[in-house]
Amino acid sequence: MQMMEHKNTNRFQVMSFLIKVLVSTFAVVITSYLLGGVGVDDFITAIVVAFVLAVLNALLKPILVVLTIPVTVMSFGLFLLVINAFIIQLTGVIVRGFHVENFWWALLFGVILSIVTWFLELPARSQGRPRNRDYH
Repeated sequence: MQMMEHKNTNRFQVMSFLIKVLVSTFAVVITSYLLGGVGVDDFITAIVVAFVLAVLNALLKPILVVLTIPVTVMSFGLFLLVINAFIIQLTGVIVRGFHVENFWWALLFGVILSIVTWFLELPARSQGRPRNRDYH
């Protein structure tokens, strides 16, 4: 019985990850459409960009955050935007068909991408919460 629950948990985690990558893919497409300094050649490239960003954010970002704690604290957390821009530029180097003109476009792309992703994830977040009903 416990093995069956473990299998279902793994499936749920894989499906959750794939849904997040798909949402991120649409966010990458929308954001690159809005910004002139960032380009994505096609939808497949956007999927690869979303996946590479997810992997880099999971593996590289925590290391960079720890290494830059003093600068991050001194900048009141704004240095995290620089780390995000660096990861986006690195993704542009890794993924053929994803073009970021410079650091400032990467910085803006990161900010807009976060906002677009937040909006795209709103329906899923509102379904998981119980509604607050006021009974008099």
